[in-house]
Amino acid sequence: MKHLIDPTDLSVQEIDEIIELALDIIANREKYNDVCKNKKLATLFYEPSTRTRLSFTAAMMELDGNVIGFSDAKNSSVSKGETVADTVRVISCFADIIAMRHFIEGAPLVAAQTAVVPIINAGDGSHSHPTQTLTDLLTIKREKGRFDNLTIGFCGDLKFGRTVHSLIKALSRYENVKVVLIAPNELRLPSYLKHEVCEMHNIDYKEVESMESVMPELDVLYMTRVQKERFLDQDDFDRLKDSFILDCKKLETAKKDMVILHPLPRVNEILKEVDADPRAAYFRQVENGKFVRMALICKLLEWSKMEEKKNELVPAGTLVNQIKCSNPRCISNMENVDSLFRPAEEGEGVYRCLYCEAKAR
Repeated sequence: MKHLIDPTDLSVQEIDEIIELALDIIANREKYNDVCKNKKLATLFYEPSTRTRLSFTAAMMELDGNVIGFSDAKNSSVSKGETVADTVRVISCFADIIAMRHFIEGAPLVAAQTAVVPIINAGDGSHSHPTQTLTDLLTIKREKGRFDNLTIGFCGDLKFGRTVHSLIKALSRYENVKVVLIAPNELRLPSYLKHEVCEMHNIDYKEVESMESVMPELDVLYMTRVQKERFLDQDDFDRLKDSFILDCKKLETAKKDMVILHPLPRVNEILKEVDADPRAAYFRQVENGKFVRMALICKLLEWSKMEEKKNELVPAGTLVNQIKCSNPRCISNMENVDSLFRPAEEGEGVYRCLYCEAKAR
C-alpha cells in the first residue's frame, strides 16, 4: 500500500508525476470530471483546519467522488478514548482513501501501519505537512517554471513550522537550491534538519536575523506565522509573535519576479497592503492546493494497486521498544504503540524517533 506520510515517501519522479498531472488537470478540467466516481475520501481532522480540509473536500468533489469524515474529533468515538489505530481500521471499512490531520506527531504513521487504504498525512503536530509541500511545489513551478537554481528564503517560525520542514526536505533533492533561514534564535530551524537535510545534501544555506539584509537575493520568500498553538509558554509567544512583518517598504529591494508564499493562515506577518503586489502568490497558492490534491488522490488510488509502490513503514535497523521518546507530543507517549527509533545520519549510535524525529536522549 502506498501512503504519503512524509515528503520523502515520494521519489523525485513521483513528485514530478503528481505535478504534471496537476498541470494537466488545470489545463483540461472536464477530462477529470468523473475519475473518482463511486470512490470515497474520509477526512479525519483532529485539529482545526480551513484550507486543507476544504481543499481535500473540493478536490474529491471535482473528481466526482464522495467525502465522509469529521472536522472535530469531539464528534467522533475519539471522545470516548478510541485510538488512532482503531479509528483508522474502522474508517478503512467505509472509505477508499483517508486524509488525516492530527495534533499528535506521528499519528499518520500509526494510521498507515493498520490501514488497508492509502493514508495521506494532512499535517501532524509540528512534524510534517507533505500535501502543503506539494502545493508549494506546484506554485513554484507555475510561478517560476522550475525547482532548481533557486534561492529561497524561509522567514518566521522555522522551529515549529511543519510546512518549512517538509518543503526544505523536498527541495533538497533538486540542483543548485540555496536556502536562507530568517528567524530569531529561539525559532531557528532544528539542528538535525540543518544537518540531515541541508548539510548531507550539500544545500548551500545560511542563517540570518534580518529580512531586509537578504531580500535582494531571493527568488522565493516563504513567510510563516509564529504559531501560538505550538508554544507551551505564553510569555515566549508574546515576545516572538511580531518578529518579522512584511510590508511594501521591505519589498522595494526585492527582485521584480520574486514570489511571496505563505501556507496561511496569516496573522500580522504580511500586511494587507502587500496583497496587491503581483509578487504575492499566497492566494494563488491556495487554489493550487486543490489541483495538486486532486492529482495526489488520483495517483495514490492508482499506486495502491501496485506492489512496487508499497511504503517501507519500519525500515531495516529500526530499534523497537528499546528507547523511550522524549517528545511529549509524540504519539508513542500518548497511545499504546511500539516505540520506534531509526539510525540517524548524524553519526554511529545516534537514533531518532520514527514518529516525530526527536533525538534519543
